[in-house]
Amino acid sequence: MTLSTEQGDTARPPADEGQGPEQLLTPVLSAFWDEEESWTLETYRRHDGYQGLRKALAMAPDDLIAHVKDSGLRGRGGAGFPTGMKWQFIPQGDGKPHYLVVNADESEPGTCKDIPLLFANPHSLIEGMIIACWAIRSNHAFIYLRGEVVPVLRRLHEAVREAYEAGYLGRNILGSGLDLDITVHAGAGAYICGEETALLDSLEGRRGQPRLRPPFPAVAGLYACPTVVNNVESIASVPAILHRGKDWFRSMGSDKSAGFTLYSLSGHVASPGQYEAPLGITLRQLLDMSGGMRPGHRLKFWTPGGSSTPLLTEEHLDVPLDYEGVAAAGSMLGTKALQCFDETTCVVRAVTRWTEFYAHESCGKCTPCREGTYWLVQLLRDIEDGKGAPADLDKLADIADNINGKSFCALGDGAASPIFSSLRYFRAEYEAHLDGAGCPFDPAKSTAWADHPTEVTA
Repeated sequence: MTLSTEQGDTARPPADEGQGPEQLLTPVLSAFWDEEESWTLETYRRHDGYQGLRKALAMAPDDLIAHVKDSGLRGRGGAGFPTGMKWQFIPQGDGKPHYLVVNADESEPGTCKDIPLLFANPHSLIEGMIIACWAIRSNHAFIYLRGEVVPVLRRLHEAVREAYEAGYLGRNILGSGLDLDITVHAGAGAYICGEETALLDSLEGRRGQPRLRPPFPAVAGLYACPTVVNNVESIASVPAILHRGKDWFRSMGSDKSAGFTLYSLSGHVASPGQYEAPLGITLRQLLDMSGGMRPGHRLKFWTPGGSSTPLLTEEHLDVPLDYEGVAAAGSMLGTKALQCFDETTCVVRAVTRWTEFYAHESCGKCTPCREGTYWLVQLLRDIEDGKGAPADLDKLADIADNINGKSFCALGDGAASPIFSSLRYFRAEYEAHLDGAGCPFDPAKSTAWADHPTEVTA
């Protein structure tokens, strides 16, 4: 992991003059990941753990919601919806139980922020969950964790046990009158369960498939009761906002994209890892502090938010990595999964591998996604193998258009995004594969592989 040595309360945005690259980082969630036994309650308390909770419990729930709303915190799971507004949607006085569900089913290709956060600092999530439950008047919360990450599951169970033992969970928490239980649930490894309503179905014991909306989860979610579904990083960011103040949080980032966030830098870079920085930092700045691309190579294309976001090229190195900046460039910030690929990577091969993933993970509930992703894979495989014809490129775009915006959930949109964007920026590379030519990046045909004959680039 890569962390800044600056751990003060005053964060400085990337635009400030006279800063070295490493000073652009603002470690909050990752401030003590490298300490011995960082996951324990003792370590968390040593770093002001559960101080935000005490301030939250002294506030009225509606005032707490307004405080989080005024901070400008937006959901860190991909959509960027304002967190406080999401809490505000929960109806009050309805006589039903209210639930908080934390989406820890991190499975977007290239995304690796929530899992290391839970592994190194699980109590930040637990404290945030208690605060959120006080705000929405909930007495039962759930963590839906990706089941493959057994070490994280064990850490979470231990952190929840410590919280119960210390009186942060259970009955009458810190004398506030709040009763709260947290259940940690291990999912079965389906990508579709990252979609909030499919997650709720899975949590209820059914096959994970997206629900028809309305009704929305805020009205009829888990067990047909009002439910808030938030990402791990969204909830884990709340304690610092309560402890240090909403003005401190708003001092980072931009007006519409406030605060700090975790960027997952991976691919052909010298130092991949988690970089916690204000929203609005650029990929160029992140590469500067990480040592750049691997020696002797240059950036060819990258994803700003995982493989389901339209890819960008080296001409977008200075795009502000916030919700508005990336959208203006024609992509989405998503989960801030910055996958960087150099000039030895075949775009067609990379897009084919991503599309195979989406076809495999499609739940099959709607026809556009179920059938469309299958045919996209067939076409892409033919093109990559040199069996395609020029008309196949228009057919690819047409099938993607029949999926985009017409599928039951965002999985279809995610499958179409790399198709559209790669055809926009690298159509000539697709054309180079056609009419029997095959992949020009094949190790047997290309000198681009001379220095790395055994490397896999997809």
